[in-house]
Formats: sequence, C-alpha cells, structure tokens
Amino acid sequence: MSASFPSPTDQGKSIVQAGWKITTRKLPILKAGPIEDMTDRLGIAPPEMIFGDNSVRLEHIASGWNIEFNAFDALDRVDKTGNSMFKVAYSKEWQRDRLQHASDIKEVVKPFDWSYSTDYAGTVASDAPSLPQFEPTETPIPYELLKRPDPILFFDEVMLYEDELADNGIALLSCKIRVMPARLLLLARFFLRLDDVVFRIRDSRIFIEFDTGEVIREYTAREEKFDVVQRKLAITRADVPALMRDPNRLMSVLPVVDGKLERCILK
Repeated sequence: MSASFPSPTDQGKSIVQAGWKITTRKLPILKAGPIEDMTDRLGIAPPEMIFGDNSVRLEHIASGWNIEFNAFDALDRVDKTGNSMFKVAYSKEWQRDRLQHASDIKEVVKPFDWSYSTDYAGTVASDAPSLPQFEPTETPIPYELLKRPDPILFFDEVMLYEDELADNGIALLSCKIRVMPARLLLLARFFLRLDDVVFRIRDSRIFIEFDTGEVIREYTAREEKFDVVQRKLAITRADVPALMRDPNRLMSVLPVVDGKLERCILK
C-alpha cells in the first residue's frame, strides 16, 4: 500500500531534465481526519508532525520507471512488533500519552518501535515487472563527479515526519535533492537522537547519471550509544541541543552498522 502521488490539481514543483521528471511536493502537516486514516492503515500511531501529503518522485519518462519517497511507506517499514522498541523508563509514559491523544482511534495502537526508525530506501514502481529492477552491485556512487562545481538546476528539501519523542530527543525523516545538467543526487535521511540512549543515522542515496541511464541506490546505517558519542566529541549535556539537527557533525563518530548497494540501468 502506497501513499498516492499528487493529484492533477496539486502537482507540486518539478523539472524535466534529460528524459527524467523530478517532482517535489510540500503541503502542510496532516490534520486530524487524515491522521486517523493513516493510523488505521498503518496500525500504529504516526509521529507528532506527519507530512503525509509530501513526497519526492523521480520518473524515467520513456519507460515509466519511477521511485518515490513518502511518509506512509517509510512508516510502514517501522517495526510493528515492538521487538526493536527501546526499553527505557519513559517509553511507557510516551505510549500512554500517545494513546490519550489517539483516543478516538479504535484497536490500532499496539507495541511498535516508538522511535520511528526506518530503513526506507524509496518505493519503486511495482506495477510494471518488465522494467529494470535494482540488483546488488559493487559500483559505488561517483562522489568525485558530485564535487564538481556544476550548475544546480533544481534543489529542494522535503520533510516527511518528525517527532520529539516526549521531549526525550528527536526523530525525523527528510529528503534533499539536487539536479545538475548531467546527473542528480537524492538523499533521504532518518536521524534519531534519543537522549542518554542512542544516536542513529540511516541514509538512502539515489544517484542518476542521465547519459547512461545508470541509477545507483546506496543505503548506509550508522549508530552509536549516546554516552560514547558524548565522550568522542567531548560534549556536555548543554551541547546536546546543538546536535539536534546536525547529523553531519556526528557522521565521523557513528560507525557503519549496515549497508546495501544496488544498481539498475534504464534505456
């Protein structure tokens, strides 16, 4: 089940470059009715700030192949068993508080990973099995090409969801995309800071080289205990707010714990 992409009356902003259509859609935070509908469909309470109508879509016009990033599909990959839920003292209080705010929603809130951690790497069009599919590769994203001072034809940042975890940290998922004349790069980043527990960054990058039709998808997960990060960066408790939205500062001290590299070619 996927969130629908923009209706004909609300297409967001887009650019067509070298046979690709890139579209970003940014709308206000969901209201009560759509939140209840999403909760029913997901089976878990969504984050405090859920941008359920936001999305980023990359479409190869000639073939119809596309990959989309949206909040619903990302949250659908959150663990719904509760097996990976952080066992910390305030998790029960958080659950009770969230249940109270979701009192009109029946039979849907159950144990789940309340940090909203997701390994979401985008939703690939599944209605055309004849189209190329991602396959494992050892071909890395050519970051040297991306360091060139090429003109940026299109840039946008799209927030998908955010939650302050009952004032005990922050969890957020966002997408950034930049389009150059010969290629593009999309970064979908999940960032988690759970005070006194853990820092976590999960990045999904999509690189497209327009001339060759090469699409590379790279997923990298980084994680480290909160106290270890504090020691490595020599930060105090007062420094923590500065790290709330600065995962780049943490990259060097969070070891890679998981990764995947895939590739497909579109003609």
